Amino acid sequence: MFHPFELAFCGLSGSGKTTLLTRVLRHFRDAGYELGYFKHGCHRFDIDREGKDSYLAREAGAVTVMISDPGKEAIISGGGTLSRNGALLHCDLLFIEGLKELPTPKVLLVDAGEQILAHLENGTVRNVVALVHRGDDSRLGRFGLPTFHRDDLAAVTEFIGSRFRAQASAVPLYGLVLAGGISERMGTDKARLNYGGKEQLDATAALLAGRCAQLFVSCRREQACAYEGAGLPLVTDDYLGMGPLGGLLSAQRRHPEAAWLVAACDFPFLDAPTIEGLVGIRDPLRFATAYRLPGSEVPEPLCTIYEPKSRQPLLFGHAGGCDSLSAFLRHSRIALAGPANPAALRNVNDPDAMRAAMHELNPGNAKC
Repeated sequence: MFHPFELAFCGLSGSGKTTLLTRVLRHFRDAGYELGYFKHGCHRFDIDREGKDSYLAREAGAVTVMISDPGKEAIISGGGTLSRNGALLHCDLLFIEGLKELPTPKVLLVDAGEQILAHLENGTVRNVVALVHRGDDSRLGRFGLPTFHRDDLAAVTEFIGSRFRAQASAVPLYGLVLAGGISERMGTDKARLNYGGKEQLDATAALLAGRCAQLFVSCRREQACAYEGAGLPLVTDDYLGMGPLGGLLSAQRRHPEAAWLVAACDFPFLDAPTIEGLVGIRDPLRFATAYRLPGSEVPEPLCTIYEPKSRQPLLFGHAGGCDSLSAFLRHSRIALAGPANPAALRNVNDPDAMRAAMHELNPGNAKC
């Protein structure tokens, strides 16, 4: 409800939610995750006062803490200006304390008197994925749920980690060939250029085809007839005048459940190992996975995997006047690595660069 990778810890007052959750937070912090914590209660709160739940969560490793009561809410973050959703989405994982009435996936802590079980039986508490008990689990088997002792942190965290990993692996990867550029500098359609036996549209599609569950071509509406012959489904721009961002947002709008491996048609040196390497380092918990541009820490935005949660901040960025995918990547939590073959990301955008690339790729062709 708040984050694509979220889990709530619920139970009655005194059941040990905060104690267990802070231990869980420390575990995943030490494993390298950036964590969010959302505490909801029916009582008025003090912000981050020593000894309070929000303070304990931050001490345990949560970089972003959100707390709310019926009258107000607050976000406690390490810095920067963040909206409520932006603050939570920035994290890899979100842990929630409370909100047992909402249908978030939840670990239910069983109190000493087992009063919470009545809520589970009558359906007041839903979407429970595991039960945590104090030592007597004899009455819990009837629910058919995994059960853990509250002191068995290793078992609890392994269950949580496995659940998040399964969620991440279930996010499908679709391919998007960006062929809708205006090509002002090149003076001709870059998708139709032939550097080595195939037009760039076909060559790029062939590189993505075996690594993606589905493959699409992104183009402007007026280009649709020209690209129908590629034999691939088209995603025409729903967002106009935004460059590559418009193509990505249009694809995300049609399939918001998918991650998108985006590749532009102006990489004639792009090869299969470079695509395979990008897929191999993909981190579905981040906003995106990208390569560094050769000799810099700047990400290459047009050969990148964008995860589903990137859609909302991309739209917010556009609303704020920024249509730059590069700027989004530079200011977001992404997986970033150097390509094994930096030359594969050589961008060709003008006639001189095109002629040089054709000569390199076809050295025996006298016409180049």
